Amino acid sequence: MGVSAYALPDPAMPALEDPTVAEVRKAFGGQLAQLPATRTRWYLEDLEAAEHAADAGDLAMAAQLMNAASRDGVLAGVMSTRTSGLVQLPKRFRGRQEMIDALQAGGSNARSVCDEMFPPTELAALAADGVKLGVGVAEMVPVEGRSYPVMVRLNPEFLCYRWNENRWYYRSFVGLLPITPGDGRWILHVPGARMSPWRAGLWRALGRAYIRKDHAAMYRDNWESKLAHPARVAIAPAGATEEQRQSWFRRVMAWGVNTVFGLLPGWDVKLLESNGHGFESFNLTIKDQNNEFVIAVAGQTVTTDGGTGFANADVHKSIRADLITADGLALAHTINTQGLPQWVITHFGEDALSEAATVEWDTTPPKDRNAEANALVTVANAIDRLATTLEARGLELDTPALVTRFGVPVKSAPTNDVAAPSGTKPSLSIVKEAA
Repeated sequence: MGVSAYALPDPAMPALEDPTVAEVRKAFGGQLAQLPATRTRWYLEDLEAAEHAADAGDLAMAAQLMNAASRDGVLAGVMSTRTSGLVQLPKRFRGRQEMIDALQAGGSNARSVCDEMFPPTELAALAADGVKLGVGVAEMVPVEGRSYPVMVRLNPEFLCYRWNENRWYYRSFVGLLPITPGDGRWILHVPGARMSPWRAGLWRALGRAYIRKDHAAMYRDNWESKLAHPARVAIAPAGATEEQRQSWFRRVMAWGVNTVFGLLPGWDVKLLESNGHGFESFNLTIKDQNNEFVIAVAGQTVTTDGGTGFANADVHKSIRADLITADGLALAHTINTQGLPQWVITHFGEDALSEAATVEWDTTPPKDRNAEANALVTVANAIDRLATTLEARGLELDTPALVTRFGVPVKSAPTNDVAAPSGTKPSLSIVKEAA
């Protein structure tokens, strides 16, 4: 059934199916999670506090930090390429054909049943939680009038783990709700290690880069507001009266566009500027942190100003192939063990679990068709030359072995019911019809 090895919940604790939970949720418009906390200023000591809290099983500060970091355009861009790009790749189904047809039903003008149960946007958000925090949580919400539920990603800010119970909980309006992955209502996405999955997330590296970049941007703005514009200096001669000096200062203060000053000896006006290089330190820090974002999420430094739009092939050019494969396998494993089994039981019975349908994303990089065609031409020329050379020496080329080695698709030639003797040509003759 895909229920994980985490301890089963105490029967005395509330569950999602309890009438009390349903009544409270109805009073709050169906909401389950509490009102999220928003923090707009983060410091490195906050990151340290979040690390200590996460190791104790509380992911609130880590999730809040990632919510704040999502405001950064560079991080949001590379993360969407890794997660949204993944769920847009082609899907492959395995299992009983009847189930596959039911999951793919929907037609060209509507989403399939699989996409209705697991919306790509919700899957992308769940995959992003798994990448950033190492764990994500979702709920399979029943839909009135449908025979299947819909997956809704929940805010991971309210996830907590109790070491002494080896159990995950979700803080809701009705208190702590125990999470049982794969029970038909809860989905717990853990792409990293089963124990301490938050240590496998990128949130510590991304959080440090976000805090440093945010502070550098504020310092640069402060520099620009104070030092980017030069100061105006009005110099009055030593013998000038106080009234003359004040009048001169007011004239310099009123300095506008194309202002012209006529000065006598002893009077002067000039601009006082900084060395003009102070902002370079902030720009360098921001650039370094952008590289931290890209390398942490994409596994490499990528070009962000590429093609005119998104295509299935672009994700492989931007994100390291092994990261795409790992994300796709982890997300498919979560769906196949915690989401689809309940659907199979509901529609086909418990006995059908042995041949239940499964889904996976085709994360193999697209092939270069020109290179593939050139390779086939090279193989064909090599076979012809080898056959000629070996025949001159009384040897015969093992063509099927070469075809298998180079992966050339072949199809067996059709044979007649009566085969002609080897080495002879078939002959035709006219047979007269008997009277």
